[in-house]
Amino acid sequence: MATARGLRHLLTCSRWRRGRGEAPQSRALAAVVPGVSQVDNNSDFLGKRPHRRHPGVLQLPCVEVPPALAAAAQFLLLESSMPNVEKQAQALANYLWSRRLPVEPEELQRRAVHLEEKFLENPDLFQVKEKLREAVLRTLRKTTYHWQELSYNESLSLVYMAARLDGGFAAVSRAFHEIRARVPEFQPQTLMDFGSGTGSVTWAAHSAWGQSLREYVCVDSSAAMLVLAEKLLKGGSESGEPYVPGVFFRQFLPVSPKVQFDVVVSAFSLSELPSKADRTELVQTLWRKTSHFLILVESGTKAGHCLLMDARDLVLKGKEKSPLDPRPGFVFAPCPHELPCPQLTASKPLACSFSQAYHCIPFSWNKKKQKEEKFSMVILARGSPEEADRWPRITQPVLKRPRHVHCHLCCPDGHMQHAVITARQHGRDLYRCARVSSWGDLLPVITPSESELPLSPAEDPPRS
Repeated sequence: MATARGLRHLLTCSRWRRGRGEAPQSRALAAVVPGVSQVDNNSDFLGKRPHRRHPGVLQLPCVEVPPALAAAAQFLLLESSMPNVEKQAQALANYLWSRRLPVEPEELQRRAVHLEEKFLENPDLFQVKEKLREAVLRTLRKTTYHWQELSYNESLSLVYMAARLDGGFAAVSRAFHEIRARVPEFQPQTLMDFGSGTGSVTWAAHSAWGQSLREYVCVDSSAAMLVLAEKLLKGGSESGEPYVPGVFFRQFLPVSPKVQFDVVVSAFSLSELPSKADRTELVQTLWRKTSHFLILVESGTKAGHCLLMDARDLVLKGKEKSPLDPRPGFVFAPCPHELPCPQLTASKPLACSFSQAYHCIPFSWNKKKQKEEKFSMVILARGSPEEADRWPRITQPVLKRPRHVHCHLCCPDGHMQHAVITARQHGRDLYRCARVSSWGDLLPVITPSESELPLSPAEDPPRS
């Protein structure tokens, strides 16, 4: 049975082929909502490629840290002779994952006023103002998350390296792969990494664009972290030859507003700032420094996702436009739209996160050879949204069942959609593309606006 108003889609890969110099193929009509219409499978939209390599596949195989980086990390840990590194690394990883945002002063004041009003409902217990004040403060201490700033000295930097080096490398590699797969002609020459830590972004960028990148600027407020990152580049020593040339270490951001970088990255750093005002100022500064792509990565938690959505909205509103680069910004990934995130506006808010498999660095305590890094990301680009492919993003693992596939999609109209795709109702090509797709891939279908869709018979205007 046909639905009241079906969403029809165009299956195409012309934009993907445009960057490769290939002639655009003809389009195939498809329907993602079950039972809407049959599919015209006469067009050869895949060309000579198999379905498992359809233009929306962005899955990155299991990532492995470069052998030189893994060897240097192992050498530095052995050289330090630090006791109980395994327990410290696990404790730090758990703490960073469960870390929440610091409470803003305005929110704290609102909670205090609410508690005071609640206590005053029973005036007999709090006849003295001092007792009332003590009761409010005592309750706030019990119910408020106590955020603390981490000070990375030499020992804590080593623990962070043991806990997060390979996982951070995997998450950033997946973000870089998104750009490489969708814009293969993009060859950056300069990169800035804010909150560079152990330098995993530099290593991942070198693996992705090592032939074109000539300058890497690593900015971190911790001098101990910068020293550690430089040692890792030199194989664990202070005087060796760096594995990646053209890397510069700084404790502060470049002052000149004229200095821009092709790629600007901030990975797991927004959560280290103590207030929303600090995060706002940083995001605006990073965007001014961005020439092409701004990549923000955080933990795949609700807190991390909220941080990224705040940064995304700040750039999209574009109240502050640099006279040196007036080009507007748009969301390159993962959102196929600039509308409010449907994951956060749902009745039960969820974090929009992704998963990347990676090979663990063979530290003595690592029993598992492979792990999964769960993270959230947002990639902002300068230019017009029309320059990007607006295909629905698969936001959860694809459920494959006999003769049908369940896909949870974030669609270009700003809504979430649970699509059940079958070969009979949606065509063999779309069904097989959906079946080989994975969490984080794009489903190569274009959703026209509802105003462009014809009314079904059930919605014809009533006759007089």
